[in-house]
Amino acid sequence: MREMEMKGFRTFSREETVEVGRLLGSLLKKGDIVCITGDLGTGKTVFVNGIAQALGISEHITSPTFTIVNEYDSATMLYHFDVYRISDAEEMFEIGFDEYLYGEGIVVIEWAELIKELIPEQNIWITIKKELASGVDARIIEVRLNGEKYREYEERINRK
Repeated sequence: MREMEMKGFRTFSREETVEVGRLLGSLLKKGDIVCITGDLGTGKTVFVNGIAQALGISEHITSPTFTIVNEYDSATMLYHFDVYRISDAEEMFEIGFDEYLYGEGIVVIEWAELIKELIPEQNIWITIKKELASGVDARIIEVRLNGEKYREYEERINRK
């Protein structure tokens, strides 16, 4: 499988992190899978807010930590997972995770590294890291596009 690297993004505010999410969200289509990793407080849910805005979802996005999945209705459904509290990856099948993965919506998974073995090889993998340098609170957002399915995204996002 072809793995495509893109340059990382550095953001210095919540609004800038949302904007990078909006950029990615403007490219997404039905069936896309976005995996987001990062420590607590790095801005994963903030990033998802940007994706949602690009999809025309106006409601505020909150992390589904206790419900596992939040569904947002738009022209393309957004399924937002937070698997932080999953103790066994098999629990995901009890909620019909495979139906979400292979359905008609866009799937975004926070803490995706915890269920990596369940995620299809073709995916968009986002890593968000906190950077504190010289008193500046920044985020480093690395985007990896995995699979031929996402080749056009690489070309489009690199033009922006």
